[in-house]
Amino acid sequence: MRILAVGAGGVGSAAAVIAARRPFFDLFVVADYDLGRAQRAAAATGDARFVAAKIDASSRDAVAELCREHGITHVFNAVDPRFVMPVFEGAFQAGAHYLDMAMSLSRPHPTDPYRQTGVKLGDEQFAAEPAWLQEERLALVGIGVEPGLSDIFARYAAEHLFDRIDEIGVRDGANLVVEGYEFAPSFSVWTTIEECLNPPVVYEKERGWYTTEPFAEPEVFDFPGGIGPVECVHVEHEEVLLIPRWVDAGKVTFKYGLGGEFIDVLKTLRKLGLDKTDPVRVKGVEVSPRDVVAAVLPDPATLGDRMSGKTCAGTWVKGTGKDGGPREVYLYHLVDNEWSMREYGAQAVVWQTAVNPIVALELLATGAWTGAGVLGPEAFDPVPFLDLLTAYGSPWDLQER
Repeated sequence: MRILAVGAGGVGSAAAVIAARRPFFDLFVVADYDLGRAQRAAAATGDARFVAAKIDASSRDAVAELCREHGITHVFNAVDPRFVMPVFEGAFQAGAHYLDMAMSLSRPHPTDPYRQTGVKLGDEQFAAEPAWLQEERLALVGIGVEPGLSDIFARYAAEHLFDRIDEIGVRDGANLVVEGYEFAPSFSVWTTIEECLNPPVVYEKERGWYTTEPFAEPEVFDFPGGIGPVECVHVEHEEVLLIPRWVDAGKVTFKYGLGGEFIDVLKTLRKLGLDKTDPVRVKGVEVSPRDVVAAVLPDPATLGDRMSGKTCAGTWVKGTGKDGGPREVYLYHLVDNEWSMREYGAQAVVWQTAVNPIVALELLATGAWTGAGVLGPEAFDPVPFLDLLTAYGSPWDLQER
């Protein structure tokens, strides 16, 4: 296996140091628009299998050219979702398989955005599936932690824990604190703005997919691992678009524990137009307001040594258990920032995201997972994944509710 990782930010760099401990690949090219950043990520592994390269992720031709130059078999997309389609198309053009952690962007319904879906997350990628099937190549989409591990939990619950599922609710919460900053998101603020301010999608079996207002239906969810109660709200996320394609459930939701201050900041950005991506002219220079916000905030990859606490990602499932009685469980994955920094030099949120595509790549390399077309994590047997994740030293858990 010869891997091209597009993006050497927090997740791409963490993925490299995780992969360096495994023998399943021959070459791992770390590529970024900033060659210096790619070089630092490759050098941090201390492994000759890693090389750095410069890439323009907005150009499918550039992605395809770099794939051909290095004989790449699998492209791992670790950049912001605005670059999903050129990287996706570049991998196809070069004859490579493809993995990502976020899917092609949505576009709200033009006249009724808070009730009806417009272009949904992943629609552009799923529209291309016939071509991927014809070429017998795999695009494994949404294989981070959320989406990704959360979807695998849903498939595991459907196969091994429940006879009928009434509701699947992905719930994400943390008690992370960043010392020295009044406001410092632990993940890409570009992506955070995108998913938090778009109309959230909800799925109901009898109704299909529909939307609601951002931050709707707040609820307090009690997270394990000492995190405790966190208020969670509706956020647009891929699981709601992926899980119903492969798992039979009455309802699917995604809610994120943002906190009141974070929500207020996001609402203010929207009021001021600073969430917009279309460039505006400032003193003769064209600049995207959202890019300015991202530029003035600290790089999440650099916050690990100032961060403390834990992050929890998981899937809450309610329905009828295998014994015929009611059952409610929360399958989850917990990462302590102190541990991830000590073991890998990566902060908890980016490490938790990065480990899952590396596990998936190893399963593809060994043949434990096989497939063709545009597939979500739910399309695969969850047991080999969960077993290998545990073997990586980061076990998952299950809590009866």
